Amino acid sequence: MFDEIEFDRIKRLPKYVFAEVNDLKMAERRAGADVIDFSMGNPDGDTPEHIREKLVESAQKTKTHGYSTSKGIPKLLMAISDWYKRRYDCDLDPMTECVATMGSKEGYAHLCYAITNPGDVAVVPDPTYPIHSYAFILAGGNVVKFGLEFDEDYKIDEDKFLADLAKVFKESSPRPKYVLVNFPHNPTTATVTLDFYKRLVAMAKKERFYIISDIAYGDITFDGYVTPSIMEVEGAKDVAVESFTLSKSYNMAGWRVGFFVGNKKLIGALQKIKSWLDYGMFTPIQVAATVALNGDQQCVRDITDKYDHRQDVLIEAFGRAGWEIRRNQASMFVWAKLPKCVEHLGSLEFSKRLLVEAQVAVAPGIGFGEYGENYVRIALIENDNRIRQAARNIKEFLKQFQEEK
Repeated sequence: MFDEIEFDRIKRLPKYVFAEVNDLKMAERRAGADVIDFSMGNPDGDTPEHIREKLVESAQKTKTHGYSTSKGIPKLLMAISDWYKRRYDCDLDPMTECVATMGSKEGYAHLCYAITNPGDVAVVPDPTYPIHSYAFILAGGNVVKFGLEFDEDYKIDEDKFLADLAKVFKESSPRPKYVLVNFPHNPTTATVTLDFYKRLVAMAKKERFYIISDIAYGDITFDGYVTPSIMEVEGAKDVAVESFTLSKSYNMAGWRVGFFVGNKKLIGALQKIKSWLDYGMFTPIQVAATVALNGDQQCVRDITDKYDHRQDVLIEAFGRAGWEIRRNQASMFVWAKLPKCVEHLGSLEFSKRLLVEAQVAVAPGIGFGEYGENYVRIALIENDNRIRQAARNIKEFLKQFQEEK
């Protein structure tokens, strides 16, 4: 009889495309292969020493071992508010306009669970990080997509984006309730200007929708580019929330520390749902996160410089291997179009064959949406020698397709 029981919410989820690559990767490693892994945005460096030391110090105190506060301890919420003030000159009430989350991925799932009614429509540009769309779907909502377009410098065509969004509102029924944006973008690395957010906030007020903005890679920028925040826009808190994570900026991926700020109604909904679902992060982690946000930011600059350097190494080495890749201005990824000789494979088959035949793992673009096809995402998480070895492996792999032509 139990075979007849269906789990409708889970049935709405497709098979996770990245799981195929991960399964192959594990099989190759079990067989003894030395896989050079660019497939996941998992920082390879240590968390800065002063942050680790604060974690240890706090963990030595018995009083920090009990239940914590689901929305974040007051000192962390104040640090979040102060971080926004220093960085974006934005005033936030730490208790009503800030909430700490167990990484931004958990935050998206719980936020959408809290604010999505069955049948609500959200607009999510494609390609996208999967939780951006599936958080709404798992909560019973529907997602409308349109293709994200950018130029050779990975800058968004802002006029086209807003025109496409206006078209969605004209044609969609029911009208969308939420619009999700993510810049610097995962996976494409694309960027926007502050003027984009000004126009988007104005549209939100006119069309009556909420904006959910993700700036997870906001610190990791190159060549003078500075990530804007939607919170810089006057009146943005009326219609928007924004998320950030300490995972990338501070090499704290496994610590699971993120936060959302902005509109009191949405932040309040997330705080309320979290009060039912969790008791917050381990207090010493929150104390250490406070030190990360309040402390010397040289560690963030050092981490950013490392990704900047690796991007140069990868572009040069892969170029010599026959894979031309353009330089971007932000994030810890490279968004690479497939070499022409392997375009016929598609991103998933290419990624699988590259892994098995060249021992190089990348993330297939199709895993981020239909508009991600013919691209792969490459994380800058291997050192210079490993990048150059990967390039040599790729050069040999591509030869078979070049000879076929």
